Amino acid sequence: MSEEFQRFCVNAEMFGLLFFVLMAHTAYGDVSYSFPEEMKRGSVIGNIAKDLELDVNRLSSRKARIDTEGNRKRYCDINLNTGELTVAERIDREDICGKKASCVLKQELVLENPLELHRFVLNIEDMNDNSPQFKQSVIKFEIQESADKGSRYLLDEAHDADIGMNSVQSYTLQNNDQFVLNVLTRANGRKYGELLLNKELDREQQKEVALILTAVDGGTPPRSGTVAIHITVLDANDNAPVFRYLFYCCCPWCCISIYVC
Repeated sequence: MSEEFQRFCVNAEMFGLLFFVLMAHTAYGDVSYSFPEEMKRGSVIGNIAKDLELDVNRLSSRKARIDTEGNRKRYCDINLNTGELTVAERIDREDICGKKASCVLKQELVLENPLELHRFVLNIEDMNDNSPQFKQSVIKFEIQESADKGSRYLLDEAHDADIGMNSVQSYTLQNNDQFVLNVLTRANGRKYGELLLNKELDREQQKEVALILTAVDGGTPPRSGTVAIHITVLDANDNAPVFRYLFYCCCPWCCISIYVC
């Protein structure tokens, strides 16, 4: 092994050790910020320079910038004059995290001369910015007029992109004489409703029933969504034939009685 190659190996090892020590001293722990989704562009999230005890006057010369982990979209900027984190892009919690209970974005503040990496976390809080929605515009049923009182009919569940108390919390049914609403809760906490026949139907009196079902979330202020319910009452053989008398008189003293069905 040549002396020149040995010197190269030693220098490489020393460089690797120096780089490791440097990075160990310039990578810092996480700073966390919690703020609601849908804040306007330019809104202040927090002062990261103050929280990390950085010299605001050197942010520009050290080319301070925000990088994202995993090449994700950059949702915030740093104001080089004040050290404040500001909203750079519209942040829609549902687009980013869906129905997850926690919505966390990991990003980095990078400074040069010397190189420093400061990781920070954005906790996006849910806002009540979505209304409950039903999959269909109309829920249709065909019910025999002979259906027993207490019969149950499952209703479509309303869906809300928000989570927690901002999701669907209750249902209400338009007042009527035939049906009442029963609200139930699934094992996952989601609520749904069913119609209960409260008064027997009579097609001869009413062939159709039209109702409105409303879903309401628990936000402040609450949001709601509606769906129409259309019920067609089907005929049942619940009426016996009835005969009527028809009198036919051919003269004042002669009348004939005829049974007519």
